[in-house]
Amino acid sequence: MKAIVVEDEFLARQELEYYIKTYSSIEIAGSFDDGLDVLKYVQNHEVDAIFLDINIPSLDGVLLAHNISKFSRKPYIIFITAYKEHAAEAFEIEAFDYILKPYSESRITSMLRKLENTYERDQQRTDGISSPNAQRPSAGSQQPDNTSLTAHPVGSSQAFVHHQVDHSAAHTAHALQGKISLWKNDKIQVIPVDDVYYASASEKVTHVYTRRDEYTVNASISEFQTTLPEEYFFRCHRSYIVNISKIREIVPWFNNTYLLRLHDMEYEVPVSRSKAKEFRQIMNI
Repeated sequence: MKAIVVEDEFLARQELEYYIKTYSSIEIAGSFDDGLDVLKYVQNHEVDAIFLDINIPSLDGVLLAHNISKFSRKPYIIFITAYKEHAAEAFEIEAFDYILKPYSESRITSMLRKLENTYERDQQRTDGISSPNAQRPSAGSQQPDNTSLTAHPVGSSQAFVHHQVDHSAAHTAHALQGKISLWKNDKIQVIPVDDVYYASASEKVTHVYTRRDEYTVNASISEFQTTLPEEYFFRCHRSYIVNISKIREIVPWFNNTYLLRLHDMEYEVPVSRSKAKEFRQIMNI
């Protein structure tokens, strides 16, 4: 996993790099103190994560992140800043984390652990796409539509097969008598709706998570939401749906937003500022 550090204060940059090298296996591919230099670099080099200060010369961190978030291959963006007021914007561009200075060692190490776990999970998804049997896009895929190409050796029964994925209503996720149909390993699995912990959006695909498994739905998260019982599932963010019965802890975050910790999971699901009021009403807080 490769990352770059963007910080114009020398001592702060040194401290952050020390934590990254000491508490993770992340490779630091470069360090920068100017926003335009970063933009030029990421246009020509692939990086997996960017540790980004907001108050930097030429192009501030928020504008830089907005530009980078439009890339087809989006790196994880971790804001490291002294400014609380940009947290809402960080949510809108789906930043991985937002850490305030002066940061604590425990906060940094926790973030690094979560970052590496998420990267590993996303890489496993990408590996699944490259499999000859893969017929659907998944997280990490940059395919612009719902097609995939599978090559076979010349002389085999299929020299070159083009798979057009066109799931009918019966093949997309649907809730019927407490059951839901989801894709996994090129098969449709039927599971109890209550087993779903949360769902996240990725381009035209929605990823659905149970306690131990991950499934996919070839539909937008808005379309998927219509198949779920409203009394249990809440659209807490433009990219997330959560099963409110699985919430074990609500962590107040910046600008009246929240992070949700679920039973039997380490992953934290965000509640955006625009959804916070409705969430408080639902949870009576």
